[in-house]
Amino acid sequence: MAFDSSLFPPSFTRLIDVLAKLPTIGRKTAQRLAYHLVTSDRRLMSDISDALLAAKDSVKLCSVCYFLSDESECGICRAKNRERDVICVVEKPIDVVSIERSGRYKGVYHVLHGLWAPLRGQGEESMKLRELVGRVEKEKTKEVILALDATVEGDATSLYVAGELRKLGVTVTRLAFGLPRGGELEFADDLTLSHAFEGRKNIAL
Repeated sequence: MAFDSSLFPPSFTRLIDVLAKLPTIGRKTAQRLAYHLVTSDRRLMSDISDALLAAKDSVKLCSVCYFLSDESECGICRAKNRERDVICVVEKPIDVVSIERSGRYKGVYHVLHGLWAPLRGQGEESMKLRELVGRVEKEKTKEVILALDATVEGDATSLYVAGELRKLGVTVTRLAFGLPRGGELEFADDLTLSHAFEGRKNIAL
C-alpha cells in the first residue's frame, strides 16, 4: 500500500516534491532529506540557501572548455602546465573531476553537456560539438580523446563526434574502458581510468 503523503503538512510535502526533482533522488530519499533539514538547526537551512544562491549567481561555463568556473576561463584552461594539443572530450563536468582524480591525464578538456541521441530528440544541437570542432581547428590539436560512457548513447556519440573530427585530420582515440557495459565514467575508480588512458585506441569508422 502506497504511503499517503497528504498526512504531511503542505509545506513539508512541497519540500519533498522539490528535492525529488534532483537527479538520483527518489521519493523516499527526498522524505529523509526533508526530515533531516526541518529538524536541523536553522543555521544549516540558511547556509544551504545561501550556498545555492551564491553558486547559481556565480558559477558559469568556461568560455573555452565548458567546464564549471566562476571566471571567464576555468582553472584547468588557465594552467600553464597543461598539454594543450590534446583534448579529452567528456559528457559532464563531474567526468572531468573523475579523470583529474586519477592523476593520469595532463591535457585539457571539452565538456559536451549532452549526448547524441536522435531517438530522444537530442541531435547535434544538444551538445557543444560545433564549439569543439572550431576549437580543434583554431588550436591545432594533435589528438582528441573521447572519454564518454560505455553505453549505447555514449558509443553513438563517440562515432558521431569522431566522424566530424576526422574531417579535420586530427587523431581521434577512445578510452579502453575496463567498465562493465552500461558503466558511467564518473563511477570508474582511479586505477581503471589510468589503464583506460594508457590503452586508448583509434576509433575505427
